[in-house]
Amino acid sequence: MADHVSIPPEESASASAFEVFFVFLKLGLTSFGGPVAHLGYFNAEFVARRKWLSDSAYAEIVALCQFLPGPASSQTGMMIGLTRARLPGALAAWLGFTLPSALLLAAFAYGAGALGDLANAPWLHGLKIAAVAVVAQAIIGMSRSLCPDLPRIVFAVIAAAIAILMPTAPGQVGAIILGGLLGRLTLKPAPGATLPDLPTGLSKPASIAALVLFFGLLIALPLVASNGDLFVRLFDSFYRAGALVFGGGHVVLPLLEREVIPPGLIDPQMFLAGYGAAQAVPGPLFTFAAFLGAAIAGGWGALLCILAIFLPSFLLIIGVLPFWNGLRRHANARAALQGVNAAVVGLLAAAFATLIVPTAITNGVDAAIATVLLVLLVAVRAPSWLIVVLGAVAASAV
Repeated sequence: MADHVSIPPEESASASAFEVFFVFLKLGLTSFGGPVAHLGYFNAEFVARRKWLSDSAYAEIVALCQFLPGPASSQTGMMIGLTRARLPGALAAWLGFTLPSALLLAAFAYGAGALGDLANAPWLHGLKIAAVAVVAQAIIGMSRSLCPDLPRIVFAVIAAAIAILMPTAPGQVGAIILGGLLGRLTLKPAPGATLPDLPTGLSKPASIAALVLFFGLLIALPLVASNGDLFVRLFDSFYRAGALVFGGGHVVLPLLEREVIPPGLIDPQMFLAGYGAAQAVPGPLFTFAAFLGAAIAGGWGALLCILAIFLPSFLLIIGVLPFWNGLRRHANARAALQGVNAAVVGLLAAAFATLIVPTAITNGVDAAIATVLLVLLVAVRAPSWLIVVLGAVAASAV
């Protein structure tokens, strides 16, 4: 059976960036639990509820983002926005998803909040329990459509095993590559199967220009930053962090620490306090950059650092997608993508078992709450924002 992107290009072109912004703003206010949980929320919103993408198209985007440096969940959101409303949609998706946590963390740097004291709050634990239900629903739905036969179930199990045994970015990338190879060798697309292009509105010349700018800034910024200007040095440091880090927000921590603590830009205790606060807010962990920028250079510093750390993701997405669309038209590539999609299911299952569940489910009551929330999601089709609210209320009440 052919895989189809749910939105035809002409509908995507006319979609409103404002629509994209407000949908992602809601997610930016409610998506707790880290990058794996974010992917679950995205699946619930854009695949299950809004039908903006098919399961296979969504898994393909997730897989592609695993190959790129930077924050995988934020890049997934940018690509969803791009396929919905072109480049303005990508910007709107990023702004909506990033703005809430960036503002909260910048305010915390000014001392306007006490988010670091919320780490053990019952309602915050309830948000983690809600993330368990949301991610579980995503895995169930994706496994039904992307692992419909024994070979692809085996691919998913192998990918999960690799991710558990090698819980690093190379392990994740290796699992995806292996899934693609197994798909290429053992699976065949259905006769006449086609994969419509992910609608982006991007041309290859624009993509080449974006890639040239990506690498040009990576080379030129350290040279320019040697003049000692604080804002140029900050832009250089945070751009390199966004351009060179694989594995998400937790991996970027040591790199940013080396950039800001040894030069004396921020006190180590302040750095750790901000990182603790970042765990208590929704949205991407890369918005920790807003805290650091505000603590070092005020409001303009927060804006500069948040733009610098996400800029590489924009340039890479613009640079890669048109070429990806060309590659995926080939029959061999379509067969490989079936294996890749199955591997993505395995990676999500592994992250669910090793990261999401251990941090959220600490006793039988937690497990019972998560089970009830999952039933509401699957059987009643309750919206994910309601599940978040119910999780926070339930954990606070027990």
